[in-house]
Amino acid sequence: MGITRRHVLMGLGAAAIGGGVFGWSRFRPMPLRRDAGGAAVRDTRVPADPARPEMAVAAGEADPAALTEKAIAAMGGLARFVRRGEVVLIKPNIGWARVPLTAANTNPEVVAALVRGALAAGAKRVIVADGSCDDADRAYQMSGIAAKASDAGAEVILPAPDRWKDVLLHGRRIETWPILAAALSADRVINVPVAKHHGLARYTGALKNWFGILGADRHQLHGNLSASIVDANRFLRPTLTVIDATRVLLRNGPKGGNVADAAVKNTVIASLDPVAADARALELLGMAPADVAHVVGAETEGLGTTDWKKLRRVDV
Repeated sequence: MGITRRHVLMGLGAAAIGGGVFGWSRFRPMPLRRDAGGAAVRDTRVPADPARPEMAVAAGEADPAALTEKAIAAMGGLARFVRRGEVVLIKPNIGWARVPLTAANTNPEVVAALVRGALAAGAKRVIVADGSCDDADRAYQMSGIAAKASDAGAEVILPAPDRWKDVLLHGRRIETWPILAAALSADRVINVPVAKHHGLARYTGALKNWFGILGADRHQLHGNLSASIVDANRFLRPTLTVIDATRVLLRNGPKGGNVADAAVKNTVIASLDPVAADARALELLGMAPADVAHVVGAETEGLGTTDWKKLRRVDV
């Protein structure tokens, strides 16, 4: 795949050479707080700025990187969200061993644009990681994300067994669960999903993408999937959500595989509110928030609003 510039830490092999970037000798958990109900909260948001947009939507251009850059610039640039010297986790969807045309994973050009932007804003390190469903090595390579993110300057981390830490979440559905260590350690976390159909959840985007920070056997959570998704989002509050809707998967998700199931939308949505971001993206798939239980549930829990038109927003 021509991976260059920054090393990509591959699975158990990385753990064997000193624990990898997030091995326990260097693991630095950031503070957690507990909400009124006792649930753990990892809040990576920055202070609100009433003079700047809460959502920016870039559309119409065929270049995913350019769309991403336009959306981020309209939000005030990544320097609004990333302080000099901070460690940034960029969390795409790298769930599947599929090529970009299938729209099963986040577009690698969107990820790379965010890596470059975070480094330009002064980030000390930018980590790109996800808990893949397919074999992680194949998913990272076939998606194109490993190569593009590494070339842009990121440290690309595969989900080796030592890269998870048990956390007492005390959620509605999830009590204790292994969490991706990078999500516990990074100063800022940028959520970068792809908008697509999901056979069980109906839709996957910003909120569902947090399933990738959960380790162990996530199928155990499928009995009450919507509540589990809401628990993950009650725990991790992102600094910024950037939805890749350059190509969306309209059916046979989440894995897809048939290019005919994907549609070109040439849209990138950046938002401080992940619920609103999903509500906006759902329109591109011909759906509404009421069609998706976890989107409704997240709004009920106070994690955002489905009425995205109420946000301070700009279209570019």
